[in-house]
Amino acid sequence: MAKVIAVTNQKGGVGKTTTSINLSASLSMQEMRVLLIDLDPQGNATTGLGVDKHTLVHTCNDVLLGDCLSTHACLTLPCGIDLLPANSDLTVAEVSLMQHNARETLLSNALMPLQALYDFILIDCPPALNALTINALAAADSVLIPLQCEYFALEGLAALLSTIEQIQTSVNDKLAIEGVLRTMFDARSRLCMDVSKQLLEHFKELVYRTVIPRNVRLAEAPSHGLPAKDYDKNSPGAAAYMVLAAEVLQRQALSTY
Repeated sequence: MAKVIAVTNQKGGVGKTTTSINLSASLSMQEMRVLLIDLDPQGNATTGLGVDKHTLVHTCNDVLLGDCLSTHACLTLPCGIDLLPANSDLTVAEVSLMQHNARETLLSNALMPLQALYDFILIDCPPALNALTINALAAADSVLIPLQCEYFALEGLAALLSTIEQIQTSVNDKLAIEGVLRTMFDARSRLCMDVSKQLLEHFKELVYRTVIPRNVRLAEAPSHGLPAKDYDKNSPGAAAYMVLAAEVLQRQALSTY
């Protein structure tokens, strides 16, 4: 059975999609079978992996609304992962979800045929606490929270943790925090170091030891439709995500004992 991880933060620009793409690709390098679900109507994970979101036959929207089986909508990509793509059609699903009685569990039900096919399923959530994000949290085993070490980071994190607690008590009692990931990290910045210190004090072992540095090659990779490991495998960003994948797998192994 696949472990389902929702990658989410209601604040945009924190490296959520970058993390979804590059952690997925790095896990595949460790011989894991990985599916990445693009649940963001912007479709950035889709285009960031070189898929033209305007010519898609099936998308996440079709799967959520029951117009297509999830197994039929997945694409196999050259970088070694499968993708359930998205485009702006997903906005239609967000509106339609409000008319369903069991709207929080539509994604969870759609993923059932895929569970045995993968080791990891990562969900790139939209940068908002909306119906799509609620579906992701209801379907997930755990939540990975990318966080840029800046002034308002902890405030936004508190709001997200409150939402996770509500999901735990109402829809998905098995939902856990996978980890908090420090992204766009700049060790030269006093503010960055101060926020990092606060994170470690408050969340302790939930904070990944791995930090993702601010890195030009990492930022350039999506415009070439490639994960960092394929764009520039020697870049600090690509290396950091390989280390993160190893840490995720190590935590997974420890949790099974």
